[in-house]
Amino acid sequence: MPDSSPFLATACPHDCPSTCALEVERIAPDRIGKVRGAADNSYTAGVICAKVSRYAERVHSPDRLTRPLLRTGPKGSGQWREIGWEEALDRITDAFLDAERHFGPEAVWPYYYAGTMGLVQRGSIQRMRHLKGYAGQYSTVCDTPANMGWLAGYGAIRGTDPREMAESDLIVNWGGNPVATQVNVMTHVSRARKARGAKLVTIDPYRTGTADVSDLHIMPRPGTDGALACAVMHALFRDGFADRAYLARYAAGVERLEEHLRDRTPEWAEAITGVPAAEITAFARLYGGTKASYLRMGYGLTRSRNGAAQMHAVSCLPVVTGAWQHRGGGGLYCSSGIYRIDRKPIDANDRARPGVRQLDQSRIGAVLTGSARDLGDGPPIKAMLVQNTNPAAICPDSARVRAGLLREDLFVAVHEQFMTDTAALADLVIPATTFLEHDDLYRGGGQSHILVGRKVIEPQGEARENHIVNNDLMRRLGADDHPACHMSAWELVDTVLKASGLPDAETLAAGRWHDAQPDFETSHFLTGFGFPDGRFRFAPDWAALGAMGGRDGLDELPALPDHMPPGGTTDDEHPFRLVTAPARQFLNTSFTETGTARKREGRPTALMHPDDCAALGVAEDTPVRLGNRQASVVVHARPFGGLQRGVVVVEGIWPNGAFVEGLGINALTSPEPIPPAGGAAFHDTAVWVRAA
Repeated sequence: MPDSSPFLATACPHDCPSTCALEVERIAPDRIGKVRGAADNSYTAGVICAKVSRYAERVHSPDRLTRPLLRTGPKGSGQWREIGWEEALDRITDAFLDAERHFGPEAVWPYYYAGTMGLVQRGSIQRMRHLKGYAGQYSTVCDTPANMGWLAGYGAIRGTDPREMAESDLIVNWGGNPVATQVNVMTHVSRARKARGAKLVTIDPYRTGTADVSDLHIMPRPGTDGALACAVMHALFRDGFADRAYLARYAAGVERLEEHLRDRTPEWAEAITGVPAAEITAFARLYGGTKASYLRMGYGLTRSRNGAAQMHAVSCLPVVTGAWQHRGGGGLYCSSGIYRIDRKPIDANDRARPGVRQLDQSRIGAVLTGSARDLGDGPPIKAMLVQNTNPAAICPDSARVRAGLLREDLFVAVHEQFMTDTAALADLVIPATTFLEHDDLYRGGGQSHILVGRKVIEPQGEARENHIVNNDLMRRLGADDHPACHMSAWELVDTVLKASGLPDAETLAAGRWHDAQPDFETSHFLTGFGFPDGRFRFAPDWAALGAMGGRDGLDELPALPDHMPPGGTTDDEHPFRLVTAPARQFLNTSFTETGTARKREGRPTALMHPDDCAALGVAEDTPVRLGNRQASVVVHARPFGGLQRGVVVVEGIWPNGAFVEGLGINALTSPEPIPPAGGAAFHDTAVWVRAA
């Protein structure tokens, strides 16, 4: 066990860019008390979200899974009996081997994602996949479109140190809601406001918590950010705010871009975005006239079929103004590219078998219901192990996902902390540890620290960590001929750190974190962008980025920054555009199991413009049905003036059971891939709305 200090150092594992440095009070060998942020971590700065500060409620919840459960009735019936771990592991092994015998190894699909961001616990399922030759997973639910859009121009995923926001005179929060989803951003914004009188601008289709505390909120229609960015660039060139000396040195295709933007006027954008031309011009002058302007980009604008194109268009702004040259200037989408962590010791990617088919994570419904487009020439999926994710709720076309998981000829084992929607449809459920009950290694996504998390308390009940469970299965499956299969999680952390040229595990634990932020010149791309000629690309080579099903849309992507129409086009039958935004008290479906979070969020609710409510005869708390060709769901309405007419916002990925008819919001969202490389268009859904 760790030392006996009442507060022990660890790191938050949840799928949030902050990866906060935490201090957790241990009040007994198996029990925690308070959770707080590390005050001396320069990014966390002692501030964490309310969700994690209440973690004792989650880790000690009476609803935690603590024993393996075997289904005894029909799938989804909720009929279970407790069994021992040996029987549970044997049953999973038998199901996998039976699928292999009859259909080959690609009939087994280990399925995972970001319920923990810890590299060891998250990646161990990949080791099993590679050593056994099981079906691959092409992970697309979260950041694929955003990565493609940023890489299209920059060629590398890095940016200005987020702590430099405190030295900015203008912070532009575009497509994110950090008050709810990354509270540490607001810490550094607050420092800039107090020290420099900095202004905060939020660009978002509805009035979020962050918009409420911003100096300016620009509210475009969903899926029109690219048009807004083009009009801003038009004004920057027209009004003399483009840094031509910087552009001549650092960018390619400048003359072509300027010519292309000549008719992308603020008036042109007003017709597309609904943002008044005068407001666009005023923002362009504010942005162009502020050298230390920091563009903090979120994921929201990328969750449309035009998401990669929108990310690229918006990311052009600090290049046009030359903001990258100035301290507190430039921008950040994600810092994942700054790390040089060798994951081979964890996931055995050097042992991956060539030619194994890759199945699209976001299209799990199509995969499990036998889509030839998705399965190709391979066999149907006959056995699954699900870890760190809840596809029955979080994935698009969730009614089809449910239908697939309910197949009687499909064996599903789910390793979980709680009885999620996915676990409820499984054949076998095994209890998983939380981050407080195992060792792991973490790295920031929106900041620059590498952190270790030592086990703080003993596991609740019979919960077991991913690394141990997967190693036990690999031994049973005859696939444990890899060093990681015979290491503890802490030994593997140490091995990975040493292989990566980083401080060893004990040294890192003693120091609590390692700052991997590159120097100013590298972070600001002053040594060049990530292409052979070192120049930013206004005209992306989309084909070089494309992969998977998204290649079908390559011809839709604009040659230069532009308005690419979104995929969920509204029409007379489907006049509303649905945005499924994050809820403040939840993180995807994590924390939906805690009473405090659910009480604060209330229930699934459709935010609608008051004029739309009046036209439909809908009042506060009126049940309304949202529908399209995929499905329909019932929620309660709330008139809300903080969005444009024709927009509906439903916050949070609530459990299906929280909805009036037991069918969740992702029954409406489309699984069609976002070009050029796939992704899920969660904010790109056309629906009709009727009183229920």
